[in-house]
Amino acid sequence: MAVRVEVGFREGVGDPKGERLAREAREIIGVSVRSVQTVLVYTLDMDLSPELLEEVAAGPFTDPVIQEYAIGTPLRKEFDVLIEVGFKPGVTDNVGRSAGEAVSQILARPLLEEEAVYTSTQYLVKGDLTLEDAEQIVKKVLANDLIHRWKIVLPSQVDPGKGLDPDVPKVSLAGGGNVAEVDLEVDDSELVRISRDGLLALSLEEMKAIQEYFSRTDVQDRRREVGICAKSTDVEIEALAQTWSEHCKHKIFNALIHYNDGSDEVRIIDSLMKTCIVGATERIREEAGEKDICLSVFKDNAGVIRFNDDYNLVFKVETHNSPSALDPYGALTGIVGVNRDPFGTGIGANLLFNVDVFCFASPFYSDPLPPRILHPRRIYEGVVEGVEHGGNKSGIPTVNGAVVFDERYLGKPLVYCGTGGIMPREILGHPSHVKGARVGDRIVMVGGRIGKDGIHGATFSSEELHEGSPVSAVQIGDPITQKRMTDFLIMARDEGLYTSITDNGAGGLSSSVGEMAEDTGGATLHLDRAPLKYPGLDPWEILISEAQERMTLSVPPRNLAGFLELSEKMGVQSTDLGEFTNSGYFHILYHDQTVGYLDMEFLHDGVPQMVLDARWDPPETYEPSCE
Repeated sequence: MAVRVEVGFREGVGDPKGERLAREAREIIGVSVRSVQTVLVYTLDMDLSPELLEEVAAGPFTDPVIQEYAIGTPLRKEFDVLIEVGFKPGVTDNVGRSAGEAVSQILARPLLEEEAVYTSTQYLVKGDLTLEDAEQIVKKVLANDLIHRWKIVLPSQVDPGKGLDPDVPKVSLAGGGNVAEVDLEVDDSELVRISRDGLLALSLEEMKAIQEYFSRTDVQDRRREVGICAKSTDVEIEALAQTWSEHCKHKIFNALIHYNDGSDEVRIIDSLMKTCIVGATERIREEAGEKDICLSVFKDNAGVIRFNDDYNLVFKVETHNSPSALDPYGALTGIVGVNRDPFGTGIGANLLFNVDVFCFASPFYSDPLPPRILHPRRIYEGVVEGVEHGGNKSGIPTVNGAVVFDERYLGKPLVYCGTGGIMPREILGHPSHVKGARVGDRIVMVGGRIGKDGIHGATFSSEELHEGSPVSAVQIGDPITQKRMTDFLIMARDEGLYTSITDNGAGGLSSSVGEMAEDTGGATLHLDRAPLKYPGLDPWEILISEAQERMTLSVPPRNLAGFLELSEKMGVQSTDLGEFTNSGYFHILYHDQTVGYLDMEFLHDGVPQMVLDARWDPPETYEPSCE
């Protein structure tokens, strides 16, 4: 039976969150709000005795110096409008998860599968406002319909004795575990529709390349041998879309460009990445000779340079633009995401510092906003808060940054996050920047469980932001789990328990296992062994759901028992999902049934090269007048 525990500040203690909401409601929306009180609500979906409930509420849930609590009754009763905001079913609730761990410690046992703690926040608003005003506060300041649920309540709707009924946001467990066949023997318009409706972000040329692959006789013969359907499956299509995404393949930078500089000649540029970026770097390194300090460039999750005789420096910066426009606080995953890049470089780096640069439209913007575009001020404050929380909770300080305001960032903010770390030059006599899975190594997933959040993150970020941008692309990072995981893995690194490591960021297991399998030439992956946040996920969702607090490692069989033992000791979940092979195929199974069977060469090198036309039109410039 679910019960609510409400926690709020004692009389005379300041309420910064409430004061901020009152100010934003007045300044951004123009609503007459005098004051706001906040109450944190813990909904315990479990059967606890009154004594245990009291121990939980008075212990981990409440700071007795500045807070007070109420169990099963409303803590605050004076308001003109009450707004309660919580997470939608299936969206990561970090505070709820931490609260559940605290309850399990009091119970001296793990929580049962059906037991959980969910959190929400009440905003008790006083002022001369209508229900329409309250809805504007919710939509423009408090909540994001991608990840939040909410209710607006008047005093007459609250039972003064028991308050609001407990609300348990459970995920529907209907269905799940299904694999769909995808018929690609269709015309061009239908191929375009399949890509568009499936959020695959694949062009017609790319869809036709996939169509041709699955129609090949040799491919059909191999599929029959492993007992998979003749048609492609949704698992395979999703894996190809992720691997071929702009986010992962940088197709624009690698395009064949017909460049006209304004003359009659057309210059052919075969990949800006290879010529202007990688090529320029290689020439600089050649000229540097013995002074070249680069150890690993353009081939791992982050760059590695020689820092001194004892340590290497690892550094990475990346953007988190589209997800921040949909859920500003979700920029937390931008900073914890770039944390795991240096951590997953080489054999693993100790993380030292964060940096960031944010670009937004004016926080004082007053014109009408396009559909689903959040106000720049809300994006600004949410991004800053998310990156701050992600860095602080991961224990990594931010050492510098910048903020830029320009109206052109209204539709899409730019959010740059960077992380630096160090690693010993050698670990157990092995160069720390060198890694590689070996044939027979076990595929081990470490860290957070898999859920519906973070699905299509790679393909979504490869498209333009639009009204139909998906709820599932937004993930809520879990920096506490990530910190625990990185502490464990540094210990495992120093004991030489694994041979390679990478993250489950863009593309999830599809990306991490698919990339690591290039070292050996194949992999066999069992999706049904992966730990889930809740049942009901289809195999393709398990494959591509991404998270920043999950890593994939290759662990030699002789080290597996020791690795799992250390993992359990450190309170981190690690799961053996299969093995790296030299089969030449990415073999994906679900309950021992083959649901995906992709040629490694086609998976990584089959994407057609993009062809672009570019023309340079010199701008008209004028000398400034001296008058």
